[in-house]
Amino acid sequence: MNSMELPLVIFTVLSQAAIGLVIISSIRQFAAEGPAGNVRGEWLAALVLLLVGLTASLFHLGHPLGAVNAVKHLSNAWLSREAVGVSLFLALVIVGFFSIKDRLSPGLAALTAIIGLVALFFTAMTYAPPGYPAINNALPLVFFLLTAAVVGASVSSFFTSQEKIPLLRLILGGSLAISLVVYLTVPFVWLSGGTVMHQTGIEYLTSPLYWSRIIIGLALPLAGIWMSRSIPAWIPALVIIGEFMGRIAFFSLTLHASSNIGGL
Repeated sequence: MNSMELPLVIFTVLSQAAIGLVIISSIRQFAAEGPAGNVRGEWLAALVLLLVGLTASLFHLGHPLGAVNAVKHLSNAWLSREAVGVSLFLALVIVGFFSIKDRLSPGLAALTAIIGLVALFFTAMTYAPPGYPAINNALPLVFFLLTAAVVGASVSSFFTSQEKIPLLRLILGGSLAISLVVYLTVPFVWLSGGTVMHQTGIEYLTSPLYWSRIIIGLALPLAGIWMSRSIPAWIPALVIIGEFMGRIAFFSLTLHASSNIGGL
């Protein structure tokens, strides 16, 4: 990595936002009493986010017109599995959007949410390669799940009835608190690892981008949730900005094993 990888930043954040939005929509419709809210608008937002993310991902490819070839190695490549998973999720979101009346059928909502989580898992495995010791583990999955949770819950507030705002505040507040703990802890854990992992920890802890993301994308929204009985519109905006900053840090601050060639 060690570069901004803007197409991948846009793709991963927006696709995970769409997955989070679908999951939160499904929970909100069927796990709490009260009006469903603007479910059609919510699924349209998920569809738009996913399409924009997929379009951005094409600019990462050397030959965008050959994108279909990405599915040729399902037996041994996480990238191929990611392509199939995201495609299935896109198809289900489209079917869901056109089948919504007041609510979506519970079966289709659950199936779409599950396929979304499977696609997210495939994406996490794609970005956990052996060449990057700091993230050759479950951390990409944790990071991506947290992105889906905080962006999904915050954007869902635009489509939620007032009766279900307390449920959404609980989900968003909890997700932000867990994210804050994880992102403050992980760089210090890396310091106890091998040389490249240690250097990655140093890169994070000395980066203004990392600390700005902690303040703008996590601490301020969490304080806003704590002090307000609702979810003001500025909170989703800060959360989304913070997730983009965090993903840029993920791609640009994580060091490859080759950075220690010739070292001890």
